[in-house]
Amino acid sequence: MAALRAVLASTGWLERTAEFARALRRSSRTPGGLLVVGTPEAEPWHLTAHLDEESRLSGAPELTPTLIRWDPPPGAPPHLRTGLTRLDEVQRGETLFVVSPQAAPDVLLERVHSIRKVATILALDQGDPELEQMSHEVLTVPPGTAPVSFDAAQHLVSSAAGAAGDPRRAGLRERLSRLLDIVSGPAPGA
Repeated sequence: MAALRAVLASTGWLERTAEFARALRRSSRTPGGLLVVGTPEAEPWHLTAHLDEESRLSGAPELTPTLIRWDPPPGAPPHLRTGLTRLDEVQRGETLFVVSPQAAPDVLLERVHSIRKVATILALDQGDPELEQMSHEVLTVPPGTAPVSFDAAQHLVSSAAGAAGDPRRAGLRERLSRLLDIVSGPAPGA
């Protein structure tokens, strides 16, 4: 992460992802109330796993995510069997985090629209105007923009979410990165 931060230091991406991560932390209030959903072709299980790890490492139970799946297979483990019907039960204080590398399908947009007055909607997308219009906070990663890919943006957000609260509770990766910076000195060109 330290090397990635050094590369991105002058691009504005670190600030944008940190701001988005702060919004994510502010909106998430209860363990499991951070609902993470993608598209049928791209379920954000990897980002969800990183958020879960950051929740544990930073002592922030409100970041404990629930992966919402389009078609969970029968017999899936409990953490992989929550389907779209969970969105029918959204309560005040919960957050829906839509991670969409392509245009969100109409079915998802309808659900987002129906719960946006109850839950906070956050979107990480590649420029979906309909999704962005319904979201309270948006981080857009335009396709083909260097130096950040959509996957890299997900890692930046999860890492920043773990460090976005009280600095004493910063994520393990953040603490290790700061230690590396101290031991190795400033990054070249910094």
